[in-house]
Amino acid sequence: MNKKEKALKARLDDLHDRWNRREYVSPDPLETLYDYEDPMDREVVGMVASGLAYGRVAQILISVRRVLGLMGPSPRGWLLDREPADIEAALTGFVHRFTKDTHMAALLVGIREALLTHGSLKACFLAGYDARDKTLLPALSAYAKNIKGNRDLPGHLLSDPDGKSACKKANLFLRWMVRCDEVDPGGWHDALPSAKLIIPIDTHMHKISLALGLTTRKAADLKTAVEVTTRLGRLCPEDPTRYDFALTRFGIRGELELSELLG
Repeated sequence: MNKKEKALKARLDDLHDRWNRREYVSPDPLETLYDYEDPMDREVVGMVASGLAYGRVAQILISVRRVLGLMGPSPRGWLLDREPADIEAALTGFVHRFTKDTHMAALLVGIREALLTHGSLKACFLAGYDARDKTLLPALSAYAKNIKGNRDLPGHLLSDPDGKSACKKANLFLRWMVRCDEVDPGGWHDALPSAKLIIPIDTHMHKISLALGLTTRKAADLKTAVEVTTRLGRLCPEDPTRYDFALTRFGIRGELELSELLG
């Protein structure tokens, strides 16, 4: 780590220590995971919350809570107790921007099939995981294909690294499940290393990464996400997404100015 990287790490560590707290999460779809103590329910909730995490946050929360409200205190149990036709009927009329009722039903049916086959989404993901892989992207691709099957499930709801998507929502889901601290509730942290996570990149995080010199790429795509993660991995090899939540508070918290990070 060179002198410039050490200085950036010190600033990011300070930012993390100040802002990586549960009290600063709301409003964020992540907050919906906190209501579920059972990791096997939480992983289902995480798929719903991350899949719908686009658009205005207020509407995201309304849409996520509408779906979760249908499933009651145990989303996993609700899915396993119902046939695909029952799930489709329950979602009739649901809309969240580009996501239609048939899309959300397809996601939930795909999750149900994975639960029936593997017992949990964690086990489904691990079925495609090779410890020799440098990142979780190959396992994520296998997982997405498993959930999708031949169903009408658009990429904005379930992304696959093999496509053109930046996989922001999928990488966000993995951060929630693989990291375990005051903000990220975990559930898969005992089976997968946070060192292999990829930064969830969108236009906001891309701008921050450009300002910090973490990338020079002009597109907020998966290649950029990998490049930013590699740079952050030099600062924190065991947990390159450690700073993600705190960095995304810029633009949300009015008292934060990016200039304080630029030195």
